Amino acid sequence: MRIAILKETRDGETRVAASPETIKKLTAAGHQIVIETGAGDQASSPDRLFVEAGAEIAADAKATLKGADLLLKVRRPSAAELKLVPKGAGVVAFWSPHSDKALIEAAAKAGVVALSMEFTPRITRAQAMDALSSQANLAGYRAVIEGAALYGRGFPMMMTAAGTVAAAKCFVMGAGVAGLQAIATARRLGAIVTSTDVRPAAKEQVASLGAKFIAVEDEEFKAAETAAGYAKPMSAEYQAKQAILVCEHIAKQDVVITTALIPGRPAPVLVTPEMVAAMKPGSVIIDLAVEQGGNCPLSKADELVVTENGVTIAGFANLPGRLAADSSALYAKNLLNLLPLLTDADTKGFAPHFDDDIIQGMLLTRDGAVVHPSLTAA
Repeated sequence: MRIAILKETRDGETRVAASPETIKKLTAAGHQIVIETGAGDQASSPDRLFVEAGAEIAADAKATLKGADLLLKVRRPSAAELKLVPKGAGVVAFWSPHSDKALIEAAAKAGVVALSMEFTPRITRAQAMDALSSQANLAGYRAVIEGAALYGRGFPMMMTAAGTVAAAKCFVMGAGVAGLQAIATARRLGAIVTSTDVRPAAKEQVASLGAKFIAVEDEEFKAAETAAGYAKPMSAEYQAKQAILVCEHIAKQDVVITTALIPGRPAPVLVTPEMVAAMKPGSVIIDLAVEQGGNCPLSKADELVVTENGVTIAGFANLPGRLAADSSALYAKNLLNLLPLLTDADTKGFAPHFDDDIIQGMLLTRDGAVVHPSLTAA
């Protein structure tokens, strides 16, 4: 295959869909890799390293995509880039399909085989391809680092001759991949950590990391997880009970990290303006869900909001991008692990295994039509 890697054009996107390590493996397998110049500059992978690994460097997107069988990206292609993709070629990226259905329709009309990394099935066989998890893991870590930087005091308890510095209290809302990594990182930094989640299985995971679990554990809570491992939307009654518990708890916290996301839906509101008003001056909220509306209505994408009572709310829209070298390396490995399901075993050409459960779960468009059930449902 001729595999194209474009320079990401979305504002603030520092990642790239390849690493020198994966380029070596792809070229060793007989594939031709063409990378747009400068694609890896912000991820500590200049053109020189890609060339040494066996890739070709092209001057622009048009030259990169000429004759391509497969395009690998971090973010979905722009409308202009999509026009340059050859008919019948595959495009693998984080498409965020529910936020721009018109682009998915355009991809179908262009004859592109679009696969969305968000829809990688949560099954054992697909774990090595699960880019949502690889990126969320780094996002959870970085959220704590950003929170510690914005918080005007130390995280661990420190005893000195001049007195004792109390440990920071860190509350992690949502104990998925990002939340669990945030818990682990905050614990490493010496904070007193508590966490909440609507999934019953999260309680044991939170406890295993040394944090205290906070939740209303009623009958609805016991059935609050989908078969795919995601949190179910909770009833208004449960949300009200949980809000009372959280409001009392959050007022005592120094750093709050929110990580709750439901695929294809706006982010649930976890921290209301009333809760923020009850927090202490100097406390910090890091909202990982800001791109989908935010877990706190006061958060703004890529902005620091300081409230009247002195709470700093940070809405970093791309936390993995703040660790571009590592997040790119992990994402590139996810793509490398996916490639056998897109390749003919004999010819090594582009031939998606359309009968495979993983490909079926990820497939957005095929043969000129939008095919993913979540996009075709009335």
